Amino acid sequence: MPRYGFLSTHPPTRCGLATFNAALAAHLTGGGEPGGVVRVTDGTDDEGATPPGVVHTWSARTPGGWREAAAALNTYDIAVVQHEYGIYPGIDGRDVLPLLRRLDVPSIVVLHTVLRQPTPRQRSLLEQIVAEAAAVVTMTDTARDRLLVGYTVDPTRVTVIPHGTADPVGRSGPRRTRPHLLTWGLLGPGKGIEWSLRALARLQDLEPTPTFTVAGRTHPKVIEQQGERYRAGLHQLGAQLGVAHTVDYQAVYHDSATLGALIRSADVVLLPYDSREQVTSGVLVEAVAAGIPVVATPFPHAVELLTGGPGLVVPYADPTALATAVRRILTESGLAARLAGRRRPVAAELRWPAVAARYAALADRLTATGPPVVSGVSA
Repeated sequence: MPRYGFLSTHPPTRCGLATFNAALAAHLTGGGEPGGVVRVTDGTDDEGATPPGVVHTWSARTPGGWREAAAALNTYDIAVVQHEYGIYPGIDGRDVLPLLRRLDVPSIVVLHTVLRQPTPRQRSLLEQIVAEAAAVVTMTDTARDRLLVGYTVDPTRVTVIPHGTADPVGRSGPRRTRPHLLTWGLLGPGKGIEWSLRALARLQDLEPTPTFTVAGRTHPKVIEQQGERYRAGLHQLGAQLGVAHTVDYQAVYHDSATLGALIRSADVVLLPYDSREQVTSGVLVEAVAAGIPVVATPFPHAVELLTGGPGLVVPYADPTALATAVRRILTESGLAARLAGRRRPVAAELRWPAVAARYAALADRLTATGPPVVSGVSA
């Protein structure tokens, strides 16, 4: 069995990429195959004990740190690299490219973002990353199509493997006495929470009136640039709309058990994102796997997963349409059950054991054919 090395942000860093990598690493190595994580950090949380499973830390504060990171990954049979423009050092995270060129083991690069309108530098960087990788994974068909149409890449290198999620657990504990709307994840402009608040104001005639939970800390980069201005603005808007008393802001990063219980308490998950670019949403996958009806704007992953499936898609920046969709789910007889029932065809393939098995099969094919040709790297 191949020995896996992983390159990514990783716990205790709290972000979707770190959570994804930790889950994938656990399921790929949980059967006894050894593996290790090369953890990428911004340099602010490098102190303290080395987290379990981490064999090397690549800090953005270390010039040329990609060399040591590549050396650590080369001690394994295959490298699984998470790619997002903002996590690696250099402009647009370009330092990941010389790392890939220095690898003498096959690499699987997982693309968490494929921009529809990248800058010329972003397009060139991603094309070079795909050329250096032994295989590239997108998590949706939309992302794959966007990559093949908008970039000059070899289509034979690209594989679609969905975002994984933990096994959903049935509802447990007492049900809430009022309808519960929920959204979660790192908070910041573009999440569309303001549209949810405006929709909530249009649902105040329901009896009982719904409550709304916004779970998640503000994104670290948002705090760095503008502090808690976005969150404060949401509190102010809720007060102006007269719904502040029905909104619960939980500014914490919940562990999986707590988040799972919160998801199971929801009647509707709201994802009114402003982004037209989002080809992967872990929040969407978790909601679908849990069987909770979703109301979302037509960002690419939502269109792919919800059309004819376990949710309703509404226009961008349209609180009236958002409120109408929520009202239908809460009041239309049998609709919530029908939407939840539509998850069954997709839920099985979204669970981590099934997702990890597809990565393992891809890794087996790559290691069976030997390492890729290594291109030269200047010192």
